Amino acid sequence: MSKKRTSSSTDRDALACPACGREHAADERFCRDCGMPLVHAGDESAEEPRSAAHERARKIRPELTRGPLARVAGGRNQAEAELIQNILLEEGVPSVMRRSAGFDVPDFLAAGPRDVLVPASGLEVARATLHAEGIAPAPERSAGATRTQALGIVAALVLGAVVTALIAWALLQAGA
Repeated sequence: MSKKRTSSSTDRDALACPACGREHAADERFCRDCGMPLVHAGDESAEEPRSAAHERARKIRPELTRGPLARVAGGRNQAEAELIQNILLEEGVPSVMRRSAGFDVPDFLAAGPRDVLVPASGLEVARATLHAEGIAPAPERSAGATRTQALGIVAALVLGAVVTALIAWALLQAGA
């Protein structure tokens, strides 16, 4: 009797991929071949995805959803950014696309560069995935201006003020 119980408990603990049918150990969460979340083997109550969005959500690995968003890559247009998002999704990394700063032109909705952002916990996986696919990940950069950039901006403003003052002085001298 104990053998049957052990056998049925291992059958119940065994997991299978709902997409390709490959069996996996009980400690695995996603299929190694297709990335789908695993279900209990022999479980006839496995739900089919209700929509394309539901199927996409099932591919996301929960441990890669934590932290603030960080830019991982950029596309030259919306289609290229969507391709990058789909590559990341196949590895379970969620991503968000936004228009790059300074390129918000409403007349050309699909044109212009796009940034692809991922949560901080998925940043390393996303960079490795993009590198393996031959896509150059975005360079790491800080959230704000660096000290050197801030000093350069201040120097440019001071220089502009000095030039403006000199021009005003020259005009006053010429008029007098």
